[in-house]
Formats: sequence, C-alpha cells, structure tokens
Amino acid sequence: MSLFAVILLAGILAPWLTPYDPLYQDYNSILLPPSLAHPFGTDMNGRDILARTLFGTRIDLWIGFITTIVPLLYGVFLGAVSGYLGGKLDMILMRVLDVAIAFPFLVLIIVIIAVLGPGVHSIYIAVFLVGWTMYARLARAEMLVERNKDYVLAARVLGFGRWRIIFGHALPNLINSSIVFSMSDFVLNILLLSGLSFLGLGVAPPAPEWGAMIAESKDYMRQAWWVTTMPAAAIVLTGTALSLIGDGLAQRFGQNRRSLM
Repeated sequence: MSLFAVILLAGILAPWLTPYDPLYQDYNSILLPPSLAHPFGTDMNGRDILARTLFGTRIDLWIGFITTIVPLLYGVFLGAVSGYLGGKLDMILMRVLDVAIAFPFLVLIIVIIAVLGPGVHSIYIAVFLVGWTMYARLARAEMLVERNKDYVLAARVLGFGRWRIIFGHALPNLINSSIVFSMSDFVLNILLLSGLSFLGLGVAPPAPEWGAMIAESKDYMRQAWWVTTMPAAAIVLTGTALSLIGDGLAQRFGQNRRSLM
C-alpha cells in the first residue's frame, strides 16, 4: 500500500517534483545520461525522462482505474442479478459469457480498436465491451451460493423485495472476490494500455505514456539504456504495488487469489 501511495503521490505532485515540461524538446540535451540535472536522463528529443515518467503516471493510473472500475460495477451488477433471478436472464447471460470467453481477451480488444480507430476513447469502449465478463462470472457464482443462505431466506420470509435482497443483503457479502480480482485486473489494464500504445493503438506520442515512451525510444536502447529502462521500471513498480495490495486484500477477505485468476 505504501509503495502504491508513493507512486500515486508522484503522479499528483508531478508539476512540483520536476522543473521540466514533459513535452519540451531541448535539442542541446539529446540522450544525456542520468545526472543531477536530469536524474533519469533525456531522450532522443532532449525531453526530460523523469518529467515524462512522472506525468505518465497520471495517464496510466487514470486509464487503468477507469477501465477497471467501470467493468467492475456493471459486471458485478449483471452477475448478481442474473445469479439471483435465474431463468431466461441467467441463460442469456451465460451464453453471452461463453461467446466472449471463447475468444482471447487481447485479440478482441485489438479487433475492436482496429474497427474504431486508435486512441484512448477506443480503448475505453473496447475494455467496457469485453472486460466485464470475469466480474459477472464471479458475482454470479457467489450469488448462487448466497441466495440459499439463511439470511437471504429470512429476508424473503420477511417480505423484502428482490432488489433489496440483492443489493442490500447479498451484494455486500459477495463483492469481496471481485474487489480482490480488480487489483489484478488493474495491473493487466495498465499493461494492456502500455502494450497498445507500444503498438501504436493507444495513447499517441508525444503524450508521456509509459508504453508510448518505450515505443518511441526502442531504437536507442543500445546507446542509451535509460530511455526505455525508466518507463519500463515504472510499469514494473506499479504492477508490483497493485499485486501486493491484491494479496493483502485476499488475506484480509480470506480469498484464494489464485483461484480468482
């Protein structure tokens, strides 16, 4: 948690942590190695890599958060409602899930973005269309167990409505597994964004996004190792921090994290 807090604060305080503009090109400072003036060095356009990495934190964390929280919300909603009500709704949802899961996640994302065109909005739409499936499966499986427990049966006997039982009683008890999984999903979405940007399908240069930074500077790896190492290290540190949070939540909630993957 502390590591992620440091990363988050670094992104929030980016304008105050570095005097450099992440987009400013200084052609007198091309490919300078790490130094006191430029702790992370500069890239092939003379831009300060520390500034670009810090400002890139904002982009990657924000997009990663949005592409995680939105599918979490409506995926859990659909799964919980379907699991409780059953019938045709549950059958339709399961067939949709079967079709969605039959195709590799990354392939579906790339196909949707290829149709819509590269860009952040296309990433949002693609992940919103595909990313909810695991949350729906988890919520549905949990609801199938919860709906037969004594407290739900008691609520029915007392005459509580379906929606009150689902969202007021059952949902707080089944949401834990989805929250634990969301930490892994957060990591995967950051890696997805970086990968898509590296392929030219995500955030376009010169925006300081980690994957785009690596893609721009990949031809300079041998002569200037820092141009790709620094943004790559930011990806690894962020993924590690979120994974540790997920492990901590799994222990607190009594979940087996590997069984959710």
